[in-house]
Amino acid sequence: MAKRDLEFLYEIGFLRFVDRSWKQFLGPNVANVNEHILRVVWIALYIARSEKVKSEEKILKLALVHDIGESRTGDTNPVTRQYNSQDDKKAVADITEQTVFESDFLKLYEEYKKRQTIEAKIVKDADNLDVDLEIMEQEASGYKRPKLWNKYRDVAGKHLYTKSARDLYLQIKKSDPHDWHLNAPSRFNDVEKWMK
Repeated sequence: MAKRDLEFLYEIGFLRFVDRSWKQFLGPNVANVNEHILRVVWIALYIARSEKVKSEEKILKLALVHDIGESRTGDTNPVTRQYNSQDDKKAVADITEQTVFESDFLKLYEEYKKRQTIEAKIVKDADNLDVDLEIMEQEASGYKRPKLWNKYRDVAGKHLYTKSARDLYLQIKKSDPHDWHLNAPSRFNDVEKWMK
């Protein structure tokens, strides 16, 4: 393994220490950048399959690269973007330079930022929907966001590119984040048996 490849793997691990900047507004219990990227990967894969887009490998790579530059730039939100500029493209180029990922991941990152391909649009949809899932999780934990936020997070039809993402958004808004463990098929659904 080349030294730069090993350094790359360490740097990706350090994304777990990069807070998402909206922690400032939602409190300490929000996903870090690594956790965010992981769920974006799965959401993007779900949307791709729902949309019957066959290029899953490309979608997975786009989802993996979409925020890795934040290991060097940090995360920003609409407030901080008014005062700071960051060169995410340079960060991704520097992160992947002299690694086995150099030849394709910078191009994939640029494709993601342009949002011209269906794959890039799917990953951006997933990026947005992860925020909505996390807001629902926050609310289920007792955090109530200000009602004013509703107009800013109502992304359905405005910022989502695919029908599957818009449908998922509407389902998220009606969902209970605890359903996965309370109602999912499981041998533990029968509480009486589980308690024995």
